[in-house]
Amino acid sequence: MLLSSLRGNKTFSHGIHPPENKEATEGQSIRRLPFAPVLIVPLSQHTGAPAKPIVRAGQEVVRGEPIAEAAGFVSVPMHAPATGVVERVGLARDARGDMSPAIVIRPYPAASQHILYGAEVDIESLSREELIRAVQATGVVGLGGAAFPTHVKLSLPEGKSVDTIIVNGCECEPYLTTDHRVMIETPEDIYKGARIVMRAMGAQRVIVAVETNKPDAAERLCASLPTGQPFSVEVCETKYPQGAEKMLIKALVNREVPSGGLPLDVGTAVFNVATLAQIGNLLPKRQGLIERVVTVTGPGVRKPGNYLMALGTPLRFVLNECGYRGDNVTQIILGGPMMGTAVASPDIPVTKGVTGILVLTKEDLPGVDGRKVYACIRCGTCVRSCPMHLNPSELGLLARKREYAEMVDRYHLMDCFECGCCSYVCPSNIPLVQYFRIAKAVSRKRKANA
Repeated sequence: MLLSSLRGNKTFSHGIHPPENKEATEGQSIRRLPFAPVLIVPLSQHTGAPAKPIVRAGQEVVRGEPIAEAAGFVSVPMHAPATGVVERVGLARDARGDMSPAIVIRPYPAASQHILYGAEVDIESLSREELIRAVQATGVVGLGGAAFPTHVKLSLPEGKSVDTIIVNGCECEPYLTTDHRVMIETPEDIYKGARIVMRAMGAQRVIVAVETNKPDAAERLCASLPTGQPFSVEVCETKYPQGAEKMLIKALVNREVPSGGLPLDVGTAVFNVATLAQIGNLLPKRQGLIERVVTVTGPGVRKPGNYLMALGTPLRFVLNECGYRGDNVTQIILGGPMMGTAVASPDIPVTKGVTGILVLTKEDLPGVDGRKVYACIRCGTCVRSCPMHLNPSELGLLARKREYAEMVDRYHLMDCFECGCCSYVCPSNIPLVQYFRIAKAVSRKRKANA
């Protein structure tokens, strides 16, 4: 299949076109970051219950060895990202600024750091249930940022079925190029992972989605398509948030996920390309997730790129290796600028859900903390940009009045997935997404206490 035969007209209505800012890293091959002197492995790097430690201080571990076990079905194990010694099992600071349980490992400087743990497995001999358990054992979660345990997504509820697997390679967030490079450099692993997932869910076909701004990735994926398999590559229009699963499902198969529903309600399941690449690479060897590719970029670093780094690598170490311009930095964001999270300190570790580290300087964000917020002028720009066809203007006015119940019941607040389109286009600088997050948190708390 040639790229010239693929038309990039698959899309959804509304959305925005922010500057892409991917040129600094999109052409750079994946490079391995050196191992930090100390690795901090949080036990909660995923949605669900934190993993339970199975090692103690002073214990030697080899790279890839399990160091924490899943604490239930909605949980995943952790594996040693390096050969070394467990320095302590205790509390460490996380991205939210809280202290949470973690295992601190000091790698041996002279170790080869080969992965010494694992065993070959015949995938074809495993039943669906065994496949799902094997995926859980890898510790793989959604690597697009959500960090939802992948094995849970594979476990279909009674009465549900999936006919179409969508592989999300759109990577619509500005600055980020980790998925772009994974598609170019490891397409075979992506397809291996897709076959495993298709078999576990009983699906009939796989569609790989790529945006038009990644023609080299689309060409590579087309050239690597497995023969005799129900796989295809579709090129989507470059638009934000094209990579949101509800938008992607609408664009590719013209199905609408119902309000409050999930993709499986319309017979689909969406997986990030990096997630499938890890499953395709790790599961046949019974190995665990111990590293991931992260885009480190922004004017605040001198050596931007896509780096393969051990999970638990301290953010400060990453920044120093990439030429951190500390004196001039205003903000460090984990993820992209639209949906990422700003961190208060670089003294936190890289976790499974970190897709990018964006470092912005004072010149990039002049007066960002002191921008004046004006009254809503009812221009309708936010309404025309919202991919969920909500009314952010009305929701924002209700949020100011703390009318949270009406926001949920009448204006479908919970359908908002906080993409940030409304805040981006608002001429009055109203922090709409922040208002919505507060409203959701209050609504969930009230519902839990009811």
